[in-house]
Amino acid sequence: MKLGVIADDFTGATDIAGFLVMNGLTTVQLNGVPGGTEKVSADAVVISLKSRSCLAAQAVKDSLASLDWLRAQDCGQVFFKYCSTFDSTAQGNIGPVTDALMAALDTDFTVICPALPVNGRTIYQGYLFVNGVPLNESGMRDHPVTPMRDANLMRLIQMQAQGRAGNVPAQVLDKGVDAVRAALADLKATGVRYAVLDALSDAHLETMGRAVADMALVTGGSGLADGMARAWAVPDRRAAAEAKGQPGKGRAVVLSGSCSQMTNAQVAAYKAKAPALRVAVDRAISDPDYPTELADWVMAQPVGLAPMLYATADPARLKAAQDRFGAARASAAIEQLFGAVAALLEAAGFDQFIVAGGETSGIVTQSLGITGFHIGPQIAPGVPWVRATSKPVSLALKSGNFGSERFFFDAQSLSPTADKDMT
Repeated sequence: MKLGVIADDFTGATDIAGFLVMNGLTTVQLNGVPGGTEKVSADAVVISLKSRSCLAAQAVKDSLASLDWLRAQDCGQVFFKYCSTFDSTAQGNIGPVTDALMAALDTDFTVICPALPVNGRTIYQGYLFVNGVPLNESGMRDHPVTPMRDANLMRLIQMQAQGRAGNVPAQVLDKGVDAVRAALADLKATGVRYAVLDALSDAHLETMGRAVADMALVTGGSGLADGMARAWAVPDRRAAAEAKGQPGKGRAVVLSGSCSQMTNAQVAAYKAKAPALRVAVDRAISDPDYPTELADWVMAQPVGLAPMLYATADPARLKAAQDRFGAARASAAIEQLFGAVAALLEAAGFDQFIVAGGETSGIVTQSLGITGFHIGPQIAPGVPWVRATSKPVSLALKSGNFGSERFFFDAQSLSPTADKDMT
């Protein structure tokens, strides 16, 4: 096994797995900490955890258990994958997990690089930008769980980890692999534990991917993993690998729990053309019959564009719901509701689930009893279709800000039964 990935949420896991498959690496994604006796034969294994917003101690525990399993598979290199917007608070969870993995792997130096230029996530002088806007001025500033109020990755990691951070600037990346390796060595020699790598282009990702090839632990977003995978690329395997994850031929549903700016735009574009129903937070909390009512509504819609259930809301509506019910209570109720609806729809014959939001994707996957995926064709950069290894169910699991405004249409266009005129 060339690479073992520990991802902090479900959509992040499919994001990175999609890039690995694009480079021809045979890749299996497992949901949750694998069992001690589970064996996998693949170039790469991606373990998807629900550790982004849980207590830091639980995130560390699950990440170390995943590492133990990967080491038992004779994994060559470990990658800790987090979101391209570095979603975490001053208490964690990225820093504590990184430190725990470093200690377990007996290393005192690693890199930090959440960049994904193809999706507008770039790093310059150690500052993270989203579509040209500093992270703290983007939509992530008001994220309901991990509001990002600082764009400086050195400060962010130092707030929650145990050591100093430094920066490898873009000018060094421009000089090539050897220059990056020398810069990393210089930072390590001065006692720096975390090297934040600038990245303004795919060329930078490929350069740094080769520069970190010998590191025991690498941390970052899917862009860095893409750069690393290019060194191992086996292009003639890509088509066969993607075919295993091709979506099926049954009915589809869209379940949108994300409240990101892009998901709001995607929901607005889609509900103008397709059947759509907003989920009521108060009923999600108080009405045990609500999941059945929503599933019945979905099943009653005519065949065509997939019906959509959405809790997606603009910042004002979101704040009102949080003020009334509490952020954690409202989020948990919506997640559980979508999980229950998904299980009812699967029992009714639905086999394609297009899901927006990392937490929503996680609960839907768990509710459907899916423990592993084959990775299929990319719908948008970082968002592939995936097909369960144990049953004929396909999912498109989208992080909040990924994809274009037509994402929900684009996902259905890859289905074998898609009506091209509608999508």
